[in-house]
Amino acid sequence: MSTPRAEVAVIGGTGFYSFLDDPEDVPVDTPYGEPSAPVSVGVVAGRRVAFLPRHGRHHEHPPHAIAYRANLWALRSLGVRQVLAPCAVGGLSSDVAPGDVVVPDQLVDRTFRRVGSYVETGAVHLPFADPYCPHVSAAVLAAAPDIRGGGTMVVVEGPRFSTRAESRHHADQGWTLVNMTGAPEAALARELRMCYAAIALVTDMDAGAEHGHGVGQEEVFALFRQNLDRLTGLLSATIAGLPSPDGCSCSTWADGIELTYEVPG
Repeated sequence: MSTPRAEVAVIGGTGFYSFLDDPEDVPVDTPYGEPSAPVSVGVVAGRRVAFLPRHGRHHEHPPHAIAYRANLWALRSLGVRQVLAPCAVGGLSSDVAPGDVVVPDQLVDRTFRRVGSYVETGAVHLPFADPYCPHVSAAVLAAAPDIRGGGTMVVVEGPRFSTRAESRHHADQGWTLVNMTGAPEAALARELRMCYAAIALVTDMDAGAEHGHGVGQEEVFALFRQNLDRLTGLLSATIAGLPSPDGCSCSTWADGIELTYEVPG
């Protein structure tokens, strides 16, 4: 029996444990260990889609201990070339509010104990000035009228939330969103020549932590649950409108470069 293939992947974030109807589970062995969960493959909007819950099916993997390299490698090995990555974020700017869905265009990596690359030998330097695929991001923005485009997402190590001083510092830099899982996920996808876009649901105002008791886990999870149907609809509409990845710079950056790691699929 042949292994199911997929063109598109959804990496689900906090509270997002299922996406496909009647999926087929596909266990994948990778050189980087087991992914967060078996990959599920099904059909959405006429496209073969793979779904992987980033934290595992029961949220067993905290953000700093997610098998990021195994996750992206597993998806690429099934043929995936475009990745949609919904995630929960805190807001750092008055330009956003809880309930907003934002497609950021910039990323700041403030993580410090994660393996952030497939490169383990040789000289392979990833061009990453624009960390998100403009074509996939545009497809998300076109899928619903209330989606906000642009902004910078800073990724912190976690699993704790920011101190008041850290939150104020992030806001003072002009950054828009704060998250715990967007790095190294985006860079790993690019190293494997996949198009990747984040879909950030603002669950709280992190920069408002100077008021009250700060950010709490329950409010984050609750707002994400309230928006699951909305996100599912957005993902389906986006998948229906995705352009071909052929010729995208997310893949062609490695043309003519001798990579020192395997790109499966």
